[in-house]
Amino acid sequence: MTVLQGPEPVTEILRSMAVDTDVCGELVRAARSRSPELSRLTEAQTRSHVLAVITGAAPWFAALNRAEAVDEQDFGAALLLGADRAAQGVPMTAVLRGVQAATTRVVELVVDRCRSAGVPDSLLLSVVLRLKEYGDAVERHVVHGYRAAEQRSPRRPARIRAELLRRLLLDGEVPSARELAGAGIRPNAEGLHHCFAAAPALPGAVFTARAVSTVLDGRLAGLCARLPEPADLDARTLVVVAPAAGPAELRSLYRLCAHAVDLGHGRGLRGRYELTDFAAELALDRQPLLGAHLSRRLLGPLDPADGFHRQLALTAVAFLDNGRRLDQTASALFTHPNTVRYRLGRLQDITGGSLTDLPSDGRSRLLSTLHWWWALTDWLRQEGPRADRA
Repeated sequence: MTVLQGPEPVTEILRSMAVDTDVCGELVRAARSRSPELSRLTEAQTRSHVLAVITGAAPWFAALNRAEAVDEQDFGAALLLGADRAAQGVPMTAVLRGVQAATTRVVELVVDRCRSAGVPDSLLLSVVLRLKEYGDAVERHVVHGYRAAEQRSPRRPARIRAELLRRLLLDGEVPSARELAGAGIRPNAEGLHHCFAAAPALPGAVFTARAVSTVLDGRLAGLCARLPEPADLDARTLVVVAPAAGPAELRSLYRLCAHAVDLGHGRGLRGRYELTDFAAELALDRQPLLGAHLSRRLLGPLDPADGFHRQLALTAVAFLDNGRRLDQTASALFTHPNTVRYRLGRLQDITGGSLTDLPSDGRSRLLSTLHWWWALTDWLRQEGPRADRA
């Protein structure tokens, strides 16, 4: 095998990948598998931007022997990617997960093709480091495009309100009462505000009187003087509203609302919820290490890559969510109660633990239910079968 030196073969490999439809498809699948929010977009919407990751990589790598800064490259596609995802209401964290998954897959493909082409391992290290630098620059420009789109507004009053909400809800800087009133942000009779977060970030999703909102990190964020009624909400939207509080508390409450919206939106919830409705889920979600250990203790024999095991876990969660009622669980899963009973029995056979028997360690059934629900939901977050990840 001929051993190739220098950047030229690597540059040609990157150029060929940029026009390879199979490579583009792999990157699309990688981005969508790592980001559920992106998977809700059409594949065409994802595919239209995935080339932002690789189209500029070839000329950048060709400059391997020149002292050329990565930011001198053209990152217009990455800026547009960030702007479009902001307009679509995709949270920035979800966008970056997709970008990172695609860039990681690019590196894997480049290394495989370089080795097949006879590129020596001594050069491969430089290739990987060079591509990582390029990937970091892509992420920075995606974020810049996203932020610029968030702040863009056709009217000056809207821009002012958006900036005040950003300062108050994200930065924790409390504007003066005069600034807030000047932007039309007024409290209730006690001088308090309800902050809220909503997803997807649809225009006018919350149109109760005296509510002001803007898009922050892909969510609709805002303040209102009173709790919105169901008739005030877009039926396609999940809205989580915090208790009324003074300006100094709003940043912390908004963070909880945003976290709750992400949890609820992932479960397909719609409508208005109060922040306290998510109290248990938020508390458990903020203890990932403890949840992982509990999952291993109760569900250790289950294999996340086994589709049947995942079916058992999903059935068990539905059973707990429906008050341990076989009939209601079967209805929720569109199956027969005997099927639910069989799956719960198989879960007990595999794990050695029962969701139907009383706890044998003296704990209350309520605590036992909580532990099982926490372990199951934590376990289900792990990657699924290979067929699902393709």
